[in-house]
Amino acid sequence: MLVLYYMVFCLGLIGNATLLWVLLRYIKLKTMTDVCLLNLALSDLILVLTLPLWAYSYPNLAACKLMTGGYQLGFYSGTLFVTLMSVDRYLAIVHAVAAMRARTLRYGVIASVTIWVISVIMALPGVTFASLEMNEDANIFECQPLYPEETQRFWKILRNFNENTVGLFVCLPIIVFCYVKILVVLSRSRSRNAKKDRAVKLIFSVVCVFVVCWVPYNVTVFLQTLQLFLDALDTCEASKRIHSAMHYTEIIALAHCCVNPVIYAFVGEKFRKSLGKVLTRHLCWSQESRRTFSGRDTTDKETSNTPVKSDYSQCGVVDVASV
Repeated sequence: MLVLYYMVFCLGLIGNATLLWVLLRYIKLKTMTDVCLLNLALSDLILVLTLPLWAYSYPNLAACKLMTGGYQLGFYSGTLFVTLMSVDRYLAIVHAVAAMRARTLRYGVIASVTIWVISVIMALPGVTFASLEMNEDANIFECQPLYPEETQRFWKILRNFNENTVGLFVCLPIIVFCYVKILVVLSRSRSRNAKKDRAVKLIFSVVCVFVVCWVPYNVTVFLQTLQLFLDALDTCEASKRIHSAMHYTEIIALAHCCVNPVIYAFVGEKFRKSLGKVLTRHLCWSQESRRTFSGRDTTDKETSNTPVKSDYSQCGVVDVASV
């Protein structure tokens, strides 16, 4: 499990950090799409930065609350920004003319701020109740939610309901609706070319990746909720199975942070061109620096092997042979 956590951390960090770097430095944010992409990368980056803390249990309450808050914030905001990008693409293709005014930078910023506010509000209970509990079997402290006994059932139901509402009952239907409509519009298009085929494949990739990554996790969370109501699931054996399933489905869900930069940015022509320019510029600068360094090194060696010329140059005497 630790290896999987660190793999997701490394891949997610590299992909989203590269995406943020190129967007902030080389791409001018002009549209809602650019703003959504920027915020999605930031959200995924917040989420993956908490993974080392989860992989290694720090016996510190501040670290516990920090990684719980980062995880919850990244989970809610990431899912909502993926949904917003689906709506943005739906408007751009299905209602291209009518949605031109709605897909501006201003509305993108307003939508992004709204999503961050909602995500912070939904993450607050997790941060508030995050606490350290002693695992007697492993003899270590674990970061777990510690709810008041009189309202424990309520807070567990609310936590699971919020996660299922965002990931399963609201965002997933919206994503599927948007991309089905896009596919309908593309299928009605008379022109058939490579770009259209790539667009259709990309849409299937986006929907399939989201379903594969998040649906198993949300189903497991839903089973946790049912466990609070059904006696048949409220057994020791069922609890162990659900707990084990939660660990594996959580890793699969977190892998979505690594895939997002690929399916939303690196596939796009605009981003690939900008990234290509950046890499070309840095490679050329690196080669030029090496040539300059090599040239200086060669010059120094030649000068050191010709002491007479060195003396001339120091005294300001011009070599006649070079005139």
